[in-house]
Amino acid sequence: MNVHEAITAHTSKQHAHLQRFLELEEARERAIDRALDDCRAGRPVSVEPINVWTALINEHAQQGISPTRTTVTEQMIREFASRS
Repeated sequence: MNVHEAITAHTSKQHAHLQRFLELEEARERAIDRALDDCRAGRPVSVEPINVWTALINEHAQQGISPTRTTVTEQMIREFASRS
């Protein structure tokens, strides 16, 4: 493999890694929105779906260049809901 092919392969791998991160992040954001909606409506709040996505993101980050995310607590959701 010549240098140009190696660079192209590396860049493609990084791009695919970041695309997967964006998919996971979008799913996590949807889970956060659902938890915020529940909180604002006075329904019970579950952060478990958020943290499932968080764990997947953090596992994925170990394999490449994407960032990690913090585990979310119910208190974090309540505080954010009260400010927005």
